[in-house]
Amino acid sequence: MKNNTQGFTLIELLIVIAIIGILAAVLIPNLLGARAKANDTAASAVARQVLNAMAATEVGNTTGNEASCPNGVVAGVVTISAGSESARVNAPAPITAVTCSNVAASGTTPASFSTQVTYAGGTKSPLTLTAAK
Repeated sequence: MKNNTQGFTLIELLIVIAIIGILAAVLIPNLLGARAKANDTAASAVARQVLNAMAATEVGNTTGNEASCPNGVVAGVVTISAGSESARVNAPAPITAVTCSNVAASGTTPASFSTQVTYAGGTKSPLTLTAAK
């Protein structure tokens, strides 16, 4: 009598399952690290945009007021204002808070803008950046 059954043997199926398990064990930690790195990069980009907006509003300002972001993040947007000038910066989902300030010159340290970005899911939160005026 002839056996015409087709299919995979048990050992072939076990080998395929083992290979899939090994690949999953290698790839999952790398994918989790990519999410944290993406959140760090997003926060850094928002901080740089806020610093640029502070510089732009202060340059265009004729009233003498310093640039600030008094309301922080509202509905995913940071509003920077200096006198009659204002600028808006989008702050995407991982960003939870943004504070910005002007640092006065002292001694040999020049005046600068400073911003602090707090966010979820990253490795550097809160992130603080400064830029000279």
